Amino acid sequence: MTIMSLKERLLQDMKDAMKAKDTVRKNTVQLVRSGVLQIEKDKKIELDDEGVLDVIAKELKKRRDSLPEFEKSGRTDLIENLNKEIEVLLGYLPEQLTEEEIQVIVDETIKEVQAESMKDMGKVMAAVTPKVKGRADNKIVSNYVKKLLQK
Repeated sequence: MTIMSLKERLLQDMKDAMKAKDTVRKNTVQLVRSGVLQIEKDKKIELDDEGVLDVIAKELKKRRDSLPEFEKSGRTDLIENLNKEIEVLLGYLPEQLTEEEIQVIVDETIKEVQAESMKDMGKVMAAVTPKVKGRADNKIVSNYVKKLLQK
């Protein structure tokens, strides 16, 4: 059995969603694929799975960031749709870390880089980001870093 690249999986999932008439999945996957193609065209490169994961993570972040606005408007149809899109995108990312796991990683990293105050926030984030890439929301990570550095 050959292992499909993430781009191949996205194409296959889009075809399957079209056959199943699953509009939300089709549109979400299509959006990711066009984001990947745009980067490849602009930078004249071929994205590997890592690059594709970055695109997926960005799309996920956009949706999570707009969720509070939708909730304020009370449009349950839009909120439902957005949550479905988030679910589709999460299906492509590695398993997400729990808050406890994030806390442990941040704690260890602070000790590693010998951070002592908020002035070291950039140094800590630079060291933590590769460890949690694609597996945790950076906003949550940075909140933990702030909390631990403000002690």
